[in-house]
Amino acid sequence: MDRTQRGVLAGMATAFLAAVATFILAVIFAGPGLASRASLDFRVELLAASVMAPALSLFVCIARLAKHRFFTPADINGSALTDGTARAKLLQALLQNTLEQAALAVPVYLSCSFVCSARFLGIIPAAAAMFLAGRLAFFAGYANGAPARAFGFAFTFYPTVILGCTTVVFLITRWIS
Repeated sequence: MDRTQRGVLAGMATAFLAAVATFILAVIFAGPGLASRASLDFRVELLAASVMAPALSLFVCIARLAKHRFFTPADINGSALTDGTARAKLLQALLQNTLEQAALAVPVYLSCSFVCSARFLGIIPAAAAMFLAGRLAFFAGYANGAPARAFGFAFTFYPTVILGCTTVVFLITRWIS
Protein backbone atom coordinates (compact mmCIF):
# COMPACT_ATOMS: atom_id res chain seq x y z
CA MET A 1 0.00 0.00 0.00
CA ASP A 2 1.19 3.48 -0.77
CA ARG A 3 1.06 6.47 1.59
CA THR A 4 -2.31 7.68 0.29
CA GLN A 5 -3.91 4.26 0.76
CA ARG A 6 -2.53 4.02 4.30
CA GLY A 7 -3.97 7.46 5.07
CA VAL A 8 -7.38 6.48 3.72
CA LEU A 9 -7.30 3.20 5.66
CA ALA A 10 -6.41 5.02 8.88
CA GLY A 11 -9.23 7.53 8.43
CA MET A 12 -11.77 4.84 7.62
CA ALA A 13 -10.70 2.57 10.48
CA THR A 14 -10.87 5.47 12.94
CA ALA A 15 -14.35 6.39 11.70
CA PHE A 16 -15.55 2.79 11.98
CA LEU A 17 -14.31 2.47 15.56
CA ALA A 18 -15.80 5.87 16.46
CA ALA A 19 -19.14 4.81 14.97
CA VAL A 20 -19.21 1.53 16.90
CA ALA A 21 -18.31 3.35 20.13
CA THR A 22 -21.01 5.98 19.53
CA PHE A 23 -23.63 3.30 18.94
CA ILE A 24 -22.62 1.42 22.08
CA LEU A 25 -22.90 4.62 24.11
CA ALA A 26 -26.29 5.39 22.55
CA VAL A 27 -27.64 1.97 23.56
CA ILE A 28 -26.20 2.21 27.07
CA PHE A 29 -27.26 5.78 27.85
CA ALA A 30 -30.33 6.41 25.68
CA GLY A 31 -31.69 2.87 25.55
CA PRO A 32 -33.23 2.67 29.03
CA GLY A 33 -34.99 6.02 28.63
CA LEU A 34 -36.34 5.18 25.19
CA ALA A 35 -37.59 1.71 26.10
CA SER A 36 -40.77 3.11 27.63
CA ARG A 37 -41.38 5.59 24.77
CA ALA A 38 -41.52 3.22 21.79
CA SER A 39 -45.02 4.08 20.61
CA LEU A 40 -45.65 4.45 16.91
CA ASP A 41 -46.00 8.21 17.34
CA PHE A 42 -42.63 8.41 19.05
CA ARG A 43 -40.94 6.29 16.38
CA VAL A 44 -42.33 8.54 13.64
CA GLU A 45 -41.20 11.66 15.50
CA LEU A 46 -37.74 10.18 16.02
CA LEU A 47 -37.56 9.32 12.33
CA ALA A 48 -38.69 12.81 11.33
CA ALA A 49 -36.01 14.40 13.48
CA SER A 50 -33.30 12.02 12.28
CA VAL A 51 -33.90 12.43 8.55
CA MET A 52 -33.37 16.15 8.98
CA ALA A 53 -29.61 15.52 9.24
CA PRO A 54 -29.29 14.28 5.64
CA ALA A 55 -31.77 16.95 4.52
CA LEU A 56 -29.77 19.71 6.21
CA SER A 57 -26.56 18.41 4.65
CA LEU A 58 -28.17 18.46 1.21
CA PHE A 59 -29.52 21.95 1.81
CA VAL A 60 -26.04 23.23 2.66
CA CYS A 61 -24.51 21.60 -0.43
CA ILE A 62 -27.21 22.89 -2.77
CA ALA A 63 -27.07 26.39 -1.30
CA ARG A 64 -23.27 26.58 -1.55
CA LEU A 65 -23.29 25.53 -5.19
CA ALA A 66 -26.20 27.83 -6.06
CA LYS A 67 -24.51 30.80 -4.37
CA HIS A 68 -21.26 30.06 -6.20
CA ARG A 69 -23.01 29.80 -9.55
CA PHE A 70 -24.94 33.02 -8.99
CA PHE A 71 -21.80 35.04 -8.23
CA THR A 72 -19.54 33.38 -10.81
CA PRO A 73 -20.28 34.38 -14.42
CA ALA A 74 -18.44 31.34 -15.81
CA ASP A 75 -20.75 29.01 -13.84
CA ILE A 76 -24.08 30.83 -13.77
CA ASN A 77 -25.52 28.83 -16.67
CA GLY A 78 -25.08 25.53 -14.83
CA SER A 79 -22.92 22.48 -15.31
CA ALA A 80 -24.79 21.17 -18.35
CA LEU A 81 -24.07 24.33 -20.34
CA THR A 82 -20.52 25.16 -19.22
CA ASP A 83 -17.29 23.32 -18.48
CA GLY A 84 -17.43 24.65 -14.92
CA THR A 85 -14.75 26.26 -12.82
CA ALA A 86 -12.65 24.20 -10.41
CA ARG A 87 -14.69 25.57 -7.49
CA ALA A 88 -18.00 24.59 -9.14
CA LYS A 89 -16.66 21.10 -9.80
CA LEU A 90 -15.58 20.76 -6.17
CA LEU A 91 -18.96 21.93 -4.86
CA GLN A 92 -20.72 19.60 -7.32
CA ALA A 93 -18.62 16.67 -6.08
CA LEU A 94 -19.54 17.48 -2.47
CA LEU A 95 -23.20 17.66 -3.42
CA GLN A 96 -23.05 14.41 -5.39
CA ASN A 97 -21.43 12.48 -2.57
CA THR A 98 -23.84 13.92 -0.01
CA LEU A 99 -26.80 13.00 -2.20
CA GLU A 100 -25.50 9.42 -2.48
CA GLN A 101 -25.02 9.18 1.28
CA ALA A 102 -28.48 10.65 1.96
CA ALA A 103 -30.13 8.30 -0.53
CA LEU A 104 -28.78 5.39 1.49
CA ALA A 105 -29.31 6.86 4.96
CA VAL A 106 -32.97 7.87 4.72
CA PRO A 107 -34.45 4.44 3.91
CA VAL A 108 -32.16 2.84 6.49
CA TYR A 109 -33.33 5.29 9.17
CA LEU A 110 -36.92 4.60 8.10
CA SER A 111 -36.55 0.83 8.36
CA CYS A 112 -34.69 0.97 11.63
CA SER A 113 -37.30 3.27 13.17
CA PHE A 114 -39.98 0.65 12.74
CA VAL A 115 -38.02 -2.57 13.20
CA CYS A 116 -35.54 -2.07 16.04
CA SER A 117 -36.47 -2.83 19.59
CA ALA A 118 -37.16 0.13 21.85
CA ARG A 119 -33.89 0.02 23.72
CA PHE A 120 -31.98 0.38 20.43
CA LEU A 121 -33.88 3.43 19.16
CA GLY A 122 -31.12 5.77 20.33
CA ILE A 123 -28.90 4.52 17.53
CA ILE A 124 -31.05 6.32 14.95
CA PRO A 125 -30.43 9.88 16.18
CA ALA A 126 -26.84 8.84 16.91
CA ALA A 127 -26.46 7.86 13.25
CA ALA A 128 -28.02 11.18 12.22
CA ALA A 129 -25.56 13.09 14.41
CA MET A 130 -22.68 11.13 12.90
CA PHE A 131 -24.05 11.90 9.43
CA LEU A 132 -23.77 15.63 10.14
CA ALA A 133 -20.36 15.35 11.77
CA GLY A 134 -19.13 13.14 8.96
CA ARG A 135 -20.33 15.58 6.31
CA LEU A 136 -18.58 18.47 8.06
CA ALA A 137 -15.33 16.50 8.22
CA PHE A 138 -15.73 15.43 4.58
CA PHE A 139 -16.36 19.01 3.43
CA ALA A 140 -13.38 20.30 5.43
CA GLY A 141 -10.99 17.66 4.13
CA TYR A 142 -12.16 17.17 0.55
CA ALA A 143 -9.83 19.61 -1.19
CA ASN A 144 -6.81 18.16 0.63
CA GLY A 145 -7.08 14.71 -0.92
CA ALA A 146 -8.31 11.24 -0.14
CA PRO A 147 -6.65 10.76 3.27
CA ALA A 148 -8.03 14.11 4.48
CA ARG A 149 -11.59 13.25 3.50
CA ALA A 150 -11.57 9.53 4.40
CA PHE A 151 -12.69 9.99 7.99
CA GLY A 152 -15.58 12.25 6.97
CA PHE A 153 -16.73 9.90 4.24
CA ALA A 154 -16.54 6.87 6.50
CA PHE A 155 -18.13 8.61 9.51
CA THR A 156 -21.11 9.30 7.28
CA PHE A 157 -21.15 5.90 5.57
CA TYR A 158 -20.33 3.37 8.30
CA PRO A 159 -23.06 4.41 10.75
CA THR A 160 -25.61 3.92 7.97
CA VAL A 161 -24.16 0.51 7.11
CA ILE A 162 -24.07 -0.57 10.75
CA LEU A 163 -27.63 0.67 11.25
CA GLY A 164 -28.73 -1.20 8.13
CA CYS A 165 -27.08 -4.41 9.28
CA THR A 166 -28.65 -4.03 12.71
CA THR A 167 -32.06 -3.62 11.08
CA VAL A 168 -31.55 -6.75 9.00
CA VAL A 169 -30.61 -8.69 12.13
CA PHE A 170 -33.80 -7.51 13.86
CA LEU A 171 -35.86 -8.48 10.80
CA ILE A 172 -34.32 -11.94 10.53
CA THR A 173 -34.76 -12.48 14.27
CA ARG A 174 -38.44 -11.58 13.99
CA TRP A 175 -39.00 -13.76 10.94
CA ILE A 176 -37.32 -16.77 12.58
CA SER A 177 -39.27 -16.51 15.85
